[in-house]
Formats: sequence, C-alpha cells, structure tokens
Amino acid sequence: MRFLYREVRLGKFRVAVATLLWFGLALIATLAQLGRHSYKNYLIFKGVFWHMRAGTNLFAEYPAEYTDTNHYGPSFAPLIAPFAVLPDWLGVFLWCMANAAVLFWAIKKLPLPEKSKLFIVAFGAIEMMTATHNVQFNTMLAGFLVLAFVGVEREREELGTAPIAAGFLIKLYGIGAALFFVFSKHKLKFIGWFLIWCAVLFALPMLFSSPQFVLQSYADWYHSLMAKNAQNVDFIASEGYQDISVMGMIRRTVYHLTGNRGEIVGNMWVLAPAALCVLLPLLRFNQYKYRNFRLSYLAIVLISVVIFSSSAESSTYVIPIVGVGIWYALNRKDGGKWALALLIATLLLTELSPTDLFPEFIRKDVIRAFSLKCLPVFIVWCWLIANVARKDFSRTQNLQAV
Repeated sequence: MRFLYREVRLGKFRVAVATLLWFGLALIATLAQLGRHSYKNYLIFKGVFWHMRAGTNLFAEYPAEYTDTNHYGPSFAPLIAPFAVLPDWLGVFLWCMANAAVLFWAIKKLPLPEKSKLFIVAFGAIEMMTATHNVQFNTMLAGFLVLAFVGVEREREELGTAPIAAGFLIKLYGIGAALFFVFSKHKLKFIGWFLIWCAVLFALPMLFSSPQFVLQSYADWYHSLMAKNAQNVDFIASEGYQDISVMGMIRRTVYHLTGNRGEIVGNMWVLAPAALCVLLPLLRFNQYKYRNFRLSYLAIVLISVVIFSSSAESSTYVIPIVGVGIWYALNRKDGGKWALALLIATLLLTELSPTDLFPEFIRKDVIRAFSLKCLPVFIVWCWLIANVARKDFSRTQNLQAV
C-alpha cells in the first residue's frame, strides 16, 4: 500500500511539473512579445476578422496595419473573432494561452500511459514556446490533429471530424488527419459528419459578411497560396526562413553544389514518393486493430504535414515535434540507443538550433542554409514508415511507457 501511495504522489508531482513547465514557458513567451509589442502575426490574424467585417480583401497588403500578408482561409475569421474584439494586449495573451491549452489538452487525451504523455509535453515544450514567441496558430493546429485522432479512437466521429475540417479550411494542414478515416469503425458516419462540418465552417464566415464576399475570399485564398509557394521555394529571397522541408533540404543542397537558384526540385518529385510510402502500408489491414500501429500513423501525419510543405518554417515544427514524441514513446524499448541518439539529435538540431545556444554563423550558414532543422525529423519519419510497412504490431500490443 505504501508503494502505491508513493506512486500516486509521484505521478501527481510529475503532472504538476509538466503542467507548470508547459504553461510557464507559454506565459514567458507571451509576456516577452507583449513587452516588446512584437506580435505582427496576431495583427494579421485579427485583420482577417475585421477585413471580413469591412468586406475588404483578406489577402491584400495593409502596410498601415501590419507588414506581410494573410495566408489563412476565411474560416479563420470566426475562430479569431473572440480575441480580435479585445484590446491587443488581452487578445494576444488569451490567444497564446488558448493555443497552449488546446495542444496540452489534446496530448493528455492520447491513448498512452501517463508517463508517455508527460514526456511528450516536456519534449514539445521548447517548440511550443517558439511558436508562442511568434504568436502563431500552429500550436492549436497540432492540437486539432491530435484531437481528430482521439475522436476516431473513441468512436466519436462527430467530434473527430470537426478539427479535421477546421484545420483544412484554415490552413490546409488539417486535411492530413483525414487519413484516420481508414481506422474509423463508422466510415459512413465519418464521411457524413466531415461533410457537415465542412459545410458549416465554410458558411460560418458569412455571419460576418456577405456570401458573395466569402466565396470570392476562398478564390482569393487559392491565388494567395499559389503565390506564397512560389515565394517559399526562393530561399535566397526568404533568407532561408521558409521551405524548411525535405524539398528545401534538397533544393538548397543542390544550389550550394551547383549554384542553380531556380526551382531545382519540383515539389511533386518528393511528394509523390512520400505519399506512396505513407499509403501503401495501409494495405496491411490485419494491423489496424493494434493501437501502436494507429498511433504510428498519428505520428506520421503530424510529421508529414510539415516536412513535406514548402510553407514550413521554424514555428510550424511544434506540430511534427509532437509526432517525434509519440514515436519515441512507442520505440524507446525496441530502438534502444539508436532511438535515444535520434531523439537527442532532434532536440539539438530541430528544437535548439534556432536559439542563441548555437553561434549565429552555424544557425545562418549551416542549419538555415541547408534546412537542417528538418533532417532529424525526416529520419524519424523514415523510421516510422519502415515500422508500419514491415513490423508485426501484435508483438508490441502493450504500450511502452517512457
């Protein structure tokens, strides 16, 4: 009995420490940005709502309000509305903390042992802080992807499909979670609710504007994304801050070897083989019943939507880093020293490389110049793909805690 009592107390202590770490770092990052009045992204975000109300182009430049332009869909307006109507200092604070809370809550809902969930929280805290420093939406989006998986696992398709539709209509990344359809035990229900949520969220911005303006805004969004992709692949113009992806690594390596600045490697030359690698193992229908197989696919989705996107930047890596945490929780025992070495490499090269712990010339001329932030995450992705392609998950049916 004493042993059980100690375990319960230790468990509560770990939860308290992880919670304090997570929200403490989010608070520090939020206060730092408020203190410097550095929240450009939030001004763009709230502009989606106010320009929707005014009926002015959501994707045009507004130099009197903010630098850069919006690239989020019209369905973002209802999400940001409760924050946009508040004074900036309060809106920024609540927005950042809401992002942190959604992902924290989503991780806590994962079908993993408590130790594993606390590890994922601790491991992802640095990237969450990076996203919060940029007052970004990516932390909440990561939560949406995880909650979509949780909804399907619990056979609550009406809940699981809502974050898929929201993520898709706001930033496209959410459509990656549609892959969880194959694990649903109620596929017609999944399709029906997904279509319902898409229709609702597509039409919801019309509460703030006219149907004609919203329809035009979706068309404008498409053109905005096409233009953004062209800008992203020009890593000289973007100074290496965009396209931190597998394609970016290839493009920049070839550029440094040949001096060719053009779009050396088209996205489809990478995306098509990657899609095959993800989809072909789904033919292993006999593995669907094993939770570790399904969790491996959650990790694959979290990683894939970023490392195969030309829009990937440092602050988006809060999404795949959760996938890396899940990968390690599932592979710590079997992977041994190799898994630990890769985890440490991810911590250093992905999470810490943008910080002042690395000299500026290494950050700029090596890591950013070659998109190396992506490299260890890509290796984790390859590990996961190899597992779902050949591993017998019946031997690892019991989840492994870290």
